[in-house]
Amino acid sequence: MFQHARRLFVTLGIAAATAVASVPPPAQAEVPYFKNLLAASQTKYAAIVVDAKSGEVLYAKHADSPRYPASITKVMTMYLTFEALASGKLRLDDRVVFSPHAAAQSPTKLGVRAGDSISVSEAIQAMATLSANDASVAIAEKIGGTERKFTALMTLRAQELGMRNTNFANANGLPNSRQLSTARDIAILSRAVMRDYPQYYRYFSQQTFNFRGREIRNHNHLLRNVAGVDGIKTGFTNASGFNIAISGVRDNRRLIVVVMGGPTRVSRDQNAEDLLLTGFDVVKRRDRGERITVAQNLFEPELSGPVQRGGVEQGDADQEGLTIELASATPASRTSRIQVVQPKRKAEAKKPEAKASSKKDRWAVQVGEFKSQSDAKKQIGFVKDRFGKHLGGASGAAEKAGKRYQTKFAGLSESEAKGTCKAMKAKGLDCRVLPG
Repeated sequence: MFQHARRLFVTLGIAAATAVASVPPPAQAEVPYFKNLLAASQTKYAAIVVDAKSGEVLYAKHADSPRYPASITKVMTMYLTFEALASGKLRLDDRVVFSPHAAAQSPTKLGVRAGDSISVSEAIQAMATLSANDASVAIAEKIGGTERKFTALMTLRAQELGMRNTNFANANGLPNSRQLSTARDIAILSRAVMRDYPQYYRYFSQQTFNFRGREIRNHNHLLRNVAGVDGIKTGFTNASGFNIAISGVRDNRRLIVVVMGGPTRVSRDQNAEDLLLTGFDVVKRRDRGERITVAQNLFEPELSGPVQRGGVEQGDADQEGLTIELASATPASRTSRIQVVQPKRKAEAKKPEAKASSKKDRWAVQVGEFKSQSDAKKQIGFVKDRFGKHLGGASGAAEKAGKRYQTKFAGLSESEAKGTCKAMKAKGLDCRVLPG
């Protein structure tokens, strides 16, 4: 099986490497950015969007740059657990004893005492929902004898699967400078789980896990919030930032999205959702014969204002049990929030700015501050596309303020100004009301 996996992923790796370069450039889909995630100063950021069936890379940003995988590590721990189950080496009702080493792992964990045991099924569910660090080490010791031997097997299997830039040093993703992977490798692993062990992928769709009277909720909020998303895992450490790998199905097409290095959970989730929905829109339009690709370069303005940290989690992903095929049908009841837009024509960019028509329309909003005028102007287009319904037709301007440029929309009523900022802040974006 692993020789087959190696040949398959060599082929897919070549295809993925050439797919981006070979896509014709005439029309590109612009993915709306969130500046508290995709800012130039966010050096940890990396992302990839992959067609799960063909392996085509629809979008890549720093996809081969080394990153700390954090709790996404547990996908490989679970992959090897599924392998042991499929081969008969393990059974779901086998007991997993917690050694002192396993019990001593840092949170997030089940808190099982040394010498106590849980079932293999409980260990899998604990990793899939709570992202339990102690359960990960316990199952690693169950399969490999020691965590060290198990992590050597993890790295070996990663190479077999085509994850050429991945090295594992522990079974749970807790901080270790030798524990490295890439967005592309995480996408390869996500595909491998679905392809090789579809009968166990359901664990990544589990919303809650009841353990000894505790109800444990899955850390992956996109399972509950985005139609069609059914896995696979989240992760966080201070060194890695907020990571997520998700997979979803729409119109019989399955995509995989990996986002690494987000500064907050909310911004990471929002970016992953935007990439997923844009990817679905792109493949739908391709099916109609359009020559279009997800933009290869997102606009990344500098951060403006403080980044609000989300709660610390070593989380993970799952939603209710969808049958897993690489392109299984799932009804898409939710309308995409992302519009794929063509590059703006120059004539459109030069429209004269509207002026306030009356005293009541002299309110304004400031929606960003940037080092360059071009970045400030790009913010105008983004805000108009995303929040135009609140702006009442007001035009934006990039105004110089000292050594920086502020993006502002003037000529608003009080209700329009406050409504715009309320909508933007709900998405984690900076916005300031400027009274008339």
